[in-house]
Amino acid sequence: MALVKYNDNSISAITSTASMPSGALTHIKTLTASSSATLSFVDGSSDVVLDSTYPIYKFEFINCHPANNTVKFQFNMSTDSGSNYNVTKTTTTFYAIHDDLGSSNLAYDTGSDLAQDTGDAVLNTVTGNASSSSCSGSMMIFNPSSSTFVKHFISQTHTTRGDSDGTIYNWFGAGYGNTTSPVDAIRFNFASGNIDSGTIKLYGIKDS
Repeated sequence: MALVKYNDNSISAITSTASMPSGALTHIKTLTASSSATLSFVDGSSDVVLDSTYPIYKFEFINCHPANNTVKFQFNMSTDSGSNYNVTKTTTTFYAIHDDLGSSNLAYDTGSDLAQDTGDAVLNTVTGNASSSSCSGSMMIFNPSSSTFVKHFISQTHTTRGDSDGTIYNWFGAGYGNTTSPVDAIRFNFASGNIDSGTIKLYGIKDS
């Protein structure tokens, strides 16, 4: 929820609590996986809004658990209402890791970035399918309905790998969809196997 700031003059002008702004974050849609191959948000379908209503859209990933072990969580974009998820993308990715044994590392992930590629963009690495393992985090996409600019996005996720040393990943990604056509659908999935369980929420962020 956005922070709403007031000064003495703005407080004195309020005549009722109903007139106070509620903040910028508006919930649009929640999708819950149950052995689902993909979770897709398509503008105009099932009450999904992904158009010029908001300049920024935020996705939140909550305990997304894969059916297969050590698989990447990823997404792609569509400009034709989900008929094809193949927008050309360039991305950059890095991560920090730490395990129960005290080993750690900070590295650029050359195997997960894209260079003008239509394939899925990676949101994390090697999520485990142990009962205690999952992926959580968020991604924002900016002005997806623009017919002028490319489509910028940034993400951050936290992942437990689920192996014996308890490795965790704090994973960062950013990039752009190289299209000036409006993006009207976004799909999430694991690199192989189903999304066994988990929730993805879509929010719109209003103009300030």
